[in-house]
Amino acid sequence: MPSHRYLTFAVFAAGLTTLAVELSASRLLGAVFGTSNLVWASIIGLILIYLTAGYFIGGRWADRSPHPETFYRILLWAAFSIGLAALIARPVLRAAANAFDQLEVGLLLGAFVSVLVLFIIPITLLGTLSPFAIRLNISDPQHAGQVAGRIYAISTLGSFVGTFLPDLVLIPRVGTTYTFLILSGFLMLVALVGLARVQSARAALRFMWMPLLLAALALLWARGAFKTTAGQIYETESAYNYIQVIELNGAHYLRLNEGQGIHSAYHPDQIAFNGPWLQFLAAPFFNPDFDPEQIDSIAIIGLAAGTSARQATALLGPVPIDGYELDPAIIRVGRDYFAMTMPNLEAIPQDGRWGLAHSEQRYSLIEIDAYRPPYIPWHLTTLEFFELTRAHLADDGALAINVGRAPGDRRLIDALVVTLSEVFPSVHVMDVPDTFNSLVYATVQPSSFADLQANRDRLAAGGADPLLLTALDRTLANHQPTPTTGVLLTDERAPVESIVNSMVLNYVLSGDYEELQ
Repeated sequence: MPSHRYLTFAVFAAGLTTLAVELSASRLLGAVFGTSNLVWASIIGLILIYLTAGYFIGGRWADRSPHPETFYRILLWAAFSIGLAALIARPVLRAAANAFDQLEVGLLLGAFVSVLVLFIIPITLLGTLSPFAIRLNISDPQHAGQVAGRIYAISTLGSFVGTFLPDLVLIPRVGTTYTFLILSGFLMLVALVGLARVQSARAALRFMWMPLLLAALALLWARGAFKTTAGQIYETESAYNYIQVIELNGAHYLRLNEGQGIHSAYHPDQIAFNGPWLQFLAAPFFNPDFDPEQIDSIAIIGLAAGTSARQATALLGPVPIDGYELDPAIIRVGRDYFAMTMPNLEAIPQDGRWGLAHSEQRYSLIEIDAYRPPYIPWHLTTLEFFELTRAHLADDGALAINVGRAPGDRRLIDALVVTLSEVFPSVHVMDVPDTFNSLVYATVQPSSFADLQANRDRLAAGGADPLLLTALDRTLANHQPTPTTGVLLTDERAPVESIVNSMVLNYVLSGDYEELQ
């Protein structure tokens, strides 16, 4: 009975490790390939195939060798291969990260497939363990169903713990590679103790080369920066993102995950940067006869490291700004590397929709920039969300949202305009030059580009800040017709990722690659 209790614990440990490895694999790949549903589907689908093979193999293996020492040796090899796969994947992914910067699609696809293939052995071996444990625990065929139910329940309970362990505990503290090594070491310890219990300490010691080899390889391959991007001065992994800070010509740039897109920019002697940040400030000036002094509060959903907040403060003075940023680690990076220390800015580590729903504040301007090129979180695109934003805008308030597009493909813009038009009387579009970004504006009151032009001329005559005039001029020069057809996005049905996936695939197949900003 004691050996059966330890075997049950080993099943729990295997279940924990299986889910933890799956989630950690998504983070390992996400730092290079992003976190789209295509990446997730590839990981989950292949891991299910590996587990299916493991269940089949495990049942046959257990019938041929129904011995606990065989079980623990399988567990040991599974643990060893987890650490080995992660260490081998690291140089492959480092090369892939460099290829991603150049959009070398062939190399990227090869790296993606290679890393997924690396997990065939550990996941398949882990899949063998539950049927093997059932076979070892059955002493009376009349209770086979009860034994099977107990084993799968214990394994699933372990998987429940493994769901939270990587993202909430391990990865933010030690990074993805060392998370794999910790999981490998934990499972190896369980296996070695089990082997010593059912066979002998000497039998367990014969396998001590495994942790020693992993430790040696870790010293060679797991040290140093995960990416080797030119100008990189900082990297970290949080519960939500792989975070990278690049320094070029004295300016700092924030990149997340796969790094396709600059999320924030900072230079001590510069406010304006190419990109969408400055264009958010044009939104209120679609209102007739609007002056900068009428902007008395701003909300930013997707604060990142605070570029837009810094620009708003420079142009408008200490206007109160609530900046919603889901990832607290990005807020810390903003303060450390992007001078995001403006006293008028309150950085709030919350999901923007949830935070806005629980706020009593009304704003002159709501900026939505929770944009992970080329994806936008679907829950920030729906009719219900825009009704929420409307309730938190002042009577002369305006909203601006950063949207991605592809050459000749504006379906996401069309969908957002159609959805916003259900809530706001006026919706306008401009394309940010030299990027694949567009700004979609919506105002509480009826407005037009003619109103924006009139405000621009009046403010220029009155000596307004040249940077504000630059934002207005760029909006006017790059305005686009307002679409009238598109998919209405609701909380019930918002196929945002499907639209974006199609855009990305068409873009990749076209072969006309440009870097997304």
